[in-house]
Amino acid sequence: MSLKSMHKIVGLSAALALLAGCATPMPRKDDPHEAFNRKMYAFNDFADRVAIRPVAVGYRKITNQTTRTLISNFFANIESPVTIANDILQANPKEAFKATNRLVINSTIGVLGLFDPASELSIDASTTDFGVTLARWGVPEGPYLVLPLIGSTTGRDAASFPVDRFLFDPLSWYARSHVFNLHAEYLPTVAHLVTIRSSAIDAESLLEGAYDPYVFYRDAYRQRRLYNIYRGEPPMEVIQSLQGVDDVEDSDKLLEEQQQYEKQHKKPEDGASPKQ
Repeated sequence: MSLKSMHKIVGLSAALALLAGCATPMPRKDDPHEAFNRKMYAFNDFADRVAIRPVAVGYRKITNQTTRTLISNFFANIESPVTIANDILQANPKEAFKATNRLVINSTIGVLGLFDPASELSIDASTTDFGVTLARWGVPEGPYLVLPLIGSTTGRDAASFPVDRFLFDPLSWYARSHVFNLHAEYLPTVAHLVTIRSSAIDAESLLEGAYDPYVFYRDAYRQRRLYNIYRGEPPMEVIQSLQGVDDVEDSDKLLEEQQQYEKQHKKPEDGASPKQ
């Protein structure tokens, strides 16, 4: 897999990392490209199992939690310009000022971002991107998509991805302005992606009880993006629209399918062998 392609696994790994903070809603019907998406989901899952996840596991084996936290802090600080630029584009000077303060404090007192004194000063971290910017200015979401090595996205988010990476991402600036043997200029980007995938390992257990991991990923992604757009406080009518609470028949069907899955995969008790 090329280093350029490695940059595209952000959506795949970040989705897993953030699932722990989301209560997954009921599936929505508006997935017009589901057949294509499921094939891409299977491809991404295979690529993750054979290539991406083993690297992340290796990284966790040679580092401890403290080291991983410092490295993650460092990359989060480097990526701050993406948030600052989009806060400005969203006409949100208060959040842009807060993100700039975090960048200055953590880059100086925090030793190039390895430590996070800004949070200790109650300057909490928040992130945003150009997909959120487009949403804030009324650009429609577009269809849900699963793209090779990118993972879950939408028409709007997929279109915004190159803007953040080309215009606002310091790691991309660094790679474009340097040329080393064996494309070593992309190593910082690869290291960042490895830290993201590594942090996602802690959330993998959430998929164990999901009767359909594809649906779980899809709806968790949509909910996470909804909370990104409304900065954690989406209107109730928007939440209801996302969850499909008016469709009782769908919710009953989902509950029945989940119960059937759990029954089929229930662990045997008292040493009894599972039914075949």
